[in-house]
Amino acid sequence: MSEFRMPSESVQPDCRPGCGACCVAPSISSPIPGMPEGKPAGVRCVQLDEHNLCRLFDDPRRPEVCRHFGYDSELCGSDRDDALQRIAALEVAT
Repeated sequence: MSEFRMPSESVQPDCRPGCGACCVAPSISSPIPGMPEGKPAGVRCVQLDEHNLCRLFDDPRRPEVCRHFGYDSELCGSDRDDALQRIAALEVAT
């Protein structure tokens, strides 16, 4: 597997609706409505709906870290499973 990098200014607006990997794989230390202590890695965010879409997407309560995490073809890979594996590996490495 190639070396990972955090999404940066080169992110593309090609996020796959219904993926939700970035709301499951990483830990989030910021408070999230319904998860005041944040969430551990591998735990589904309570704000993901049944279609793996963020309920807080345009909500000012959405954590800043979530607003800044964007699609990156290297990190997100070719599909949701790829994204889950790559983000989980990045989580372990950091």
